[in-house]
Amino acid sequence: MTNQNQNQNQPKHKGNQFKRRKKPAQSNKTNEQTHSTTELLKIIPLGGMNEIGKNMTVYQYKDDIFVMDCGMAFPEEDLLGIDVVIPDFTYLKRNANKIKGIILTHGHEDHIGALPYVLKEIDAPIYGTRLTLGLVENKMKEHRLKPKMITIVPGQVIRLGAFEIEPIRVCHSIADAVAYAVTSPMGTVVHTGDFKIDYTPIDGQKTDLHRFAELGQAGVLALLADSTNVVREGYTMSESTVGDTFEEIFRHASSRIIVASFASNIHRVQQIINAAAMNNRKVAFSGRSMVNVTSVALELGYLKVPSDTIIEIRDIDRYPENELVVVTTGSQGEPMSALTRMANSEHRQMEIQKGDLVILSSSPIPGNEKSVYKVINQLIKKGAKVIYESLADVHVSGHAKQEELKLIHTLVKPKYFMPVHGEYVHLDRHRQLALDLGMQDKNIFIMSNGTTMEFDQNGARFGKSVPAGRVFIDGLGVGDVGNIVLRDRKHLSEDGLIIVVVAISSSTGELINGPDLISRGFVYVRESEALMEGAKNVIEEELKKCFDKNIKDWASLKSSVKDTLSQYIYQSTKRSPMILPVFMEV
Repeated sequence: MTNQNQNQNQPKHKGNQFKRRKKPAQSNKTNEQTHSTTELLKIIPLGGMNEIGKNMTVYQYKDDIFVMDCGMAFPEEDLLGIDVVIPDFTYLKRNANKIKGIILTHGHEDHIGALPYVLKEIDAPIYGTRLTLGLVENKMKEHRLKPKMITIVPGQVIRLGAFEIEPIRVCHSIADAVAYAVTSPMGTVVHTGDFKIDYTPIDGQKTDLHRFAELGQAGVLALLADSTNVVREGYTMSESTVGDTFEEIFRHASSRIIVASFASNIHRVQQIINAAAMNNRKVAFSGRSMVNVTSVALELGYLKVPSDTIIEIRDIDRYPENELVVVTTGSQGEPMSALTRMANSEHRQMEIQKGDLVILSSSPIPGNEKSVYKVINQLIKKGAKVIYESLADVHVSGHAKQEELKLIHTLVKPKYFMPVHGEYVHLDRHRQLALDLGMQDKNIFIMSNGTTMEFDQNGARFGKSVPAGRVFIDGLGVGDVGNIVLRDRKHLSEDGLIIVVVAISSSTGELINGPDLISRGFVYVRESEALMEGAKNVIEEELKKCFDKNIKDWASLKSSVKDTLSQYIYQSTKRSPMILPVFMEV
């Protein structure tokens, strides 16, 4: 990992790539009036609009482009067999020679997960904070990629073509998160990334409200702000409140403690370690992502661990049960996660046993509720005591609620506002919040993925849209599974498959053998002999009709067999399995 800094506090400036922080021009209006109509600042979201996840935003001025974040999303239930969903980055491939860099706000998968797939198509340097790039470097090793990675710290100014980009410290549910002030010839844009305002953060690094206020005083053209928690009133609780809860729970526990959390929530893991150390417990990590992320955090100094506290998961049997804490993945009920495998007695090193205390230190992501409660039920059946968010303060969000968002709007005082990072209900509620604060409706824009926002001296407007959408990752395949394949998978999952095998003479073109029927996911053949026999008769009759009409090309024969058999099966069963005719020439 290339590091342009000697340490976090003393940036090393090389050439004109990094500059000292400076105040933006005092008025965006002045900037706007001095440029011709052909000079446009474009902001183009390729992901993160009307959805949660796969955040990616393009900033463009003339022939200079940089990309803010490069995230993925996990598939919904109807995306059968899909592993990962990433943004459609066709626009970036078409403009690859203009891309100056990829800027990262923080290290969550919904902001960095698409990097390996994008970097295989586009050669661009990556800019991010130390922990963010540490997590990216781990990901790059898995994909055997070696991009140029440049470490930045809040307060530096990165120059990429016509843009000057300044990271600003913010709090989130992962360490080293930043917002950005993006200064262009058209004015300054503030992009918050994911954030909350925590006055007592675990690492002491508070959201830099002073810098937001300075930017607002100097003049901000546009604000792009996180909308994830905008439907919730009040303030998001401090992460430190979770630590107090852990300490209380650990103090009174007399059995093994298993805590499930997001691997990337380093502050949460730190508090678990602190509570364990205070109660003379050893800590073991379980789950591939948990082991990988904590290893990076330990190496970079983001986790402070007392000596002899960490043990290997394979060594837990050497210690009394009341001296153990296991930190694991699986807080969202993922089928292959470590916690789920423990609950199902499929984990290689340990399984849940009667008396264990299991803490789910997260809230279910919308859509995951059923999976989470399935795991909770299984844990309770095993005799474990389970504590989750509705029972105790074992989780707080990393996203700003309404009052925190109001504060950022008030400090930044943007001319234009674009809510980002949320489904439509979140974007629209954030629009209403801005209206309540006195912003004019004409200056608020709700965008969709692929929408272009254009800024010039005449103001802001929607421009021509660019290609956008979802690219599906299935195994090693990128984009080779589309709507037609998914439709077939859905069809197979709902109605099953019938394969019709027929042998035809190569010399006479007549039926020699068959038809033989193979059923998969439709009916059990041995228990449906009458149906199968009727299907064979229907096929034979249809083939005979075709032969009598001198129809011998296989495409026509297959189509006739498929249509006739489909009608027969639907009339007999009111079901429509996929039918696959296989003709062999003998």
